[in-house]
Amino acid sequence: MSGRFGSPLARAGGLIRRYDAALWIRICGNAVTATTTFLIRPFLALYLYEQSGGSLLLAMLVIGLQPFASMATSFLAGGVSDRLGRRPVMLGALLLQAACMGAYAFAEQVWAFAAITAVMGVGSALFNPAANAMVADVVPSERQREVFALLHTASNVGAAFGPAAGLLLLRAGENVVFAAGALLLLAYLFLVLSKVPETRPGTPRRPAGARGADAEEPGTAGGAAAEASRPAAPDAAAPDAAARRRALLGLTSLAMPIGLIFALVISILPFHFGESFARPEDVLASLMTFNGILVIALQLWIIARTKRLSASLAAAVSYGMFAAVSVGYAFSTVLLLLFVVELVFSVAEMLIGPHLQNTVAELAPEQERGWYFAIFGLHMHVPLALGPALGGLLYAATDGAVLFSALGALFVACGILQSLLIRRIRRGFFSAARPAAGPAAQGASA
Repeated sequence: MSGRFGSPLARAGGLIRRYDAALWIRICGNAVTATTTFLIRPFLALYLYEQSGGSLLLAMLVIGLQPFASMATSFLAGGVSDRLGRRPVMLGALLLQAACMGAYAFAEQVWAFAAITAVMGVGSALFNPAANAMVADVVPSERQREVFALLHTASNVGAAFGPAAGLLLLRAGENVVFAAGALLLLAYLFLVLSKVPETRPGTPRRPAGARGADAEEPGTAGGAAAEASRPAAPDAAAPDAAARRRALLGLTSLAMPIGLIFALVISILPFHFGESFARPEDVLASLMTFNGILVIALQLWIIARTKRLSASLAAAVSYGMFAAVSVGYAFSTVLLLLFVVELVFSVAEMLIGPHLQNTVAELAPEQERGWYFAIFGLHMHVPLALGPALGGLLYAATDGAVLFSALGALFVACGILQSLLIRRIRRGFFSAARPAAGPAAQGASA
């Protein structure tokens, strides 16, 4: 096939062949785990509100338990995959999450729902750093933005279809939704068990990840080329180790508004929409589906078109867009305008996510990748844990317009600081770590 139809198909075929089956299982698994999350997300806040006897604060506290447990787990066991390996941690975490999803079907009291939610958060906090460290283990640095973009695209398959599927299954009862989520997680667990090898540095294995030259064993011509393309792996005991950790904490702290807007969307936004729409859960589910479809369609295209954009500029632009989204949520009462706001939201998250993850992957010493990704994951866990309750208090004291306007101001301030920090990190660490670049490489942006 040729012409305008052949070219996209050829690019898709090349993309599929570029990475091996183990990495594609990891990518497809992101779609599975996201689907299980989004199956229950549209109705969760309202369901808990009803189950708690109309207590908004109690419902928000329960929603915050999963990320709170994830936050505690990240602090206490964030580097467990660096010690035990990526594969066993991923398997154990998936089994734990599947068991919790099934247990939701038997929860009749709010306290039981809360306990299961907390354990679910432990499983999530163990799985994600191990899975992201696996990507950093096997994918050359110059390919990582593309792979993290693929992972984000896969997650949004769940974001696109999970809410609608959840609302359809909800008509048969909440237990059907929970059972479907548990089966999806068990299917992913089986694929990891049967197809995904261990990738922790120092573990004998055939590397999973990029095919071709990037997948050659060390010592071969292809392997040497792949290794030469990476920044030199920093030593955890090197004099700059403390500086690297401070940089990680700065990146994580300044990324927290991103987690906060997600936290408020799933907790407070349905109530804010309830002031303007008769069925706010349907509005939220529609916006989530729209967001997911946009990311599926545009994520790889945006990363390809912005590959020469510096990470610092990407941060400045995306945070500005998030600020505009916050103001849109605050004052939009027309459904069509909300879809425009969601378009801006989608572009912002597609732009910033791969850049931040690639920065963390390059910043981390290879023997501490799991820990670095666990700490960076706090930029989502902390806001998701505390945001619903704090947002609920501010919303009850004022209104949604004040809450989301304040969030917009926070994005502006943190966006400026994050952009400056990323520029300093790139110039301070990576410029010294990279070998002298040839003419082609010198045009690449930081």
